[in-house]
Amino acid sequence: MTPIEFAGSRFFTLGVELEFQLIDRESFNLVPVAPTIIDHVPDALQSRVVQEFLQSIVEIRTGVCDTVDDAKEDLQATILAVQKVAEAHNCLLSSSSLHPFACPEDQVLSFGERYARIMKELQYVGRQFICQGLHVHVGMPDGETAIKVCDTIQAYLPLLLAPSCSSPFFRGEDTGFSSYRTKLFEALPLAGLTGFHQTWKGFEREVQMLRDNHVIADFRDLWWDVRPSPFLGTVEIRIFDLPLRFAHVLGLVALAQGLVAGLTRNMAEHQPISHQVLSRNKWQAARHGLGGIFVDPLGLLGHGSMPMVDALSRLITVVQPMLVSFGSQAYVAAIGELCQTMNGADKQRQLIAEGRNFPEMLQQLHNEYWS
Repeated sequence: MTPIEFAGSRFFTLGVELEFQLIDRESFNLVPVAPTIIDHVPDALQSRVVQEFLQSIVEIRTGVCDTVDDAKEDLQATILAVQKVAEAHNCLLSSSSLHPFACPEDQVLSFGERYARIMKELQYVGRQFICQGLHVHVGMPDGETAIKVCDTIQAYLPLLLAPSCSSPFFRGEDTGFSSYRTKLFEALPLAGLTGFHQTWKGFEREVQMLRDNHVIADFRDLWWDVRPSPFLGTVEIRIFDLPLRFAHVLGLVALAQGLVAGLTRNMAEHQPISHQVLSRNKWQAARHGLGGIFVDPLGLLGHGSMPMVDALSRLITVVQPMLVSFGSQAYVAAIGELCQTMNGADKQRQLIAEGRNFPEMLQQLHNEYWS
């Protein structure tokens, strides 16, 4: 077995990746201008802005950050710079995780051998994949710690998904889901729940088996909801939709950091978890968002079924000592407030119910991003 070297990072450093849609300022439809936008980004920010699967999506990423404050400054600088370039090319950045009316078959694939290989295999499933998300990297000192976190955090990932949900519409229709992006993503091979690896050796064995049998060609083909990132020395949490507001992005980054810190300190027992419970909890978050039901398979938040909002509130309380130590409790307060209001999917439905059409809805959401 070929060992997988884990680079290792300082405990709980942060890296954040945001995938934005590029939409025309007049039609509000997706436009394939990512290569042009990236070419015109200032040289100092070139490493922060990269292409994604489709040319109507652009990814903005931070460097290595010690705190959420650092991530905030890093992201703001890049987003504002990219916004300026986008506006000069008659388009806007849009932060919902799924464009509400675009036709998937109209989208243009990004250049590159890997993207061509993926699309050749995915076919119609891949052509539907016009969704975006938020990824949060948290620094880990070694592979054993990373696997412990990846195994255990799966129990609580639905509590990170539910407040982030922002993808209720697809092809001009209400899907009935708070996060239809989640269901599109699960159609991809090797996406979703990861199973229980127990040790770094267990993870290495699985990756070796997948490579030996030509199931994966690249480590990045593991599209799990959470995965270790050996080359960066992080745990990468990938379950989020892209929140509609920047304040909620920061709140979820802070909550993820606090949860990871708690799990490394044995906040919950490292043990196998029922796949059925994990699947059901994730379904509840994707289908109903903050209106879902949650079952804690590890008992950290209590036993039995409970409303998703109660479980989220309890989680925030449990990780509060970690948030205080990081100085990030004020950021997570914005997520706690969602328990009394609405997530991004609810907001979009509210605007449509009030009589806005999709372009008007997208314009308003764009205007409110920094609020």
